[in-house]
Amino acid sequence: MKVILKQDVKGTGKKGEILDVSDGYAKNFLLKKGLAEQASSVAINSLKLQQEAEARKRAEEIREIRELAQKMDKSKVTVHIKCGENGKVFGSVTSKEIASRLLEMGFDIDKKKILLKDPIKTVGEYTVEVRLMEKVSAKIFVSVLPEA
Repeated sequence: MKVILKQDVKGTGKKGEILDVSDGYAKNFLLKKGLAEQASSVAINSLKLQQEAEARKRAEEIREIRELAQKMDKSKVTVHIKCGENGKVFGSVTSKEIASRLLEMGFDIDKKKILLKDPIKTVGEYTVEVRLMEKVSAKIFVSVLPEA
């Protein structure tokens, strides 16, 4: 019997797959528990339409993220930090502070997407990578200045 899985079923398949399973397994387990539906021509067509719509939506999201990365690439962020008389820095600049400065510039970026190996603890210029999604990232310049 051909069925369309409504959910992931361990050992059988993933959601949205069309499978040929034994009649007993289909009737007594998959259909009875609501994990699958019988693969009629109407159900198969609606599944294909749904998958195409999801693919279009995913492609649109990827395109928007790439545009955001191009706009943000080579942006310069200035962060002021408290310093002592001899130039010693109190505290550090973290990804949270960089994210708040980017938000002021109009880029709403989650702090987890800003890749800092260690918090910035000295005054100077730094290049920081912002990974928006897999294989899409932007490099921004962070300028750390002493607070006046």
